[in-house]
Amino acid sequence: MRLEGDYMCFGVLLSPCYGKIATIPIKDADRIYEWEPLFTIRREDGSYEIVQTSLSGRIESIEVQEGDTVIPGMVLAYVKEDLFVTGSD
Repeated sequence: MRLEGDYMCFGVLLSPCYGKIATIPIKDADRIYEWEPLFTIRREDGSYEIVQTSLSGRIESIEVQEGDTVIPGMVLAYVKEDLFVTGSD
């Protein structure tokens, strides 16, 4: 089956841990690339977790702000994913 036009699907970026959002170097409508740092979370033990994804596309919406408390599985952002093959593993 072949789809015509610009076919896109949505991806969800989830928090991998408990903590507080330390930095968000992206904004709504930004173009993101695979394995780019998207969020930094300060864990409860003081260490930092960098949130990355295997998706590329555009940020549809960011659901948290710096300083927000997050839990595992909490939605951080929605991505309008492109389906271009980039050759990145």
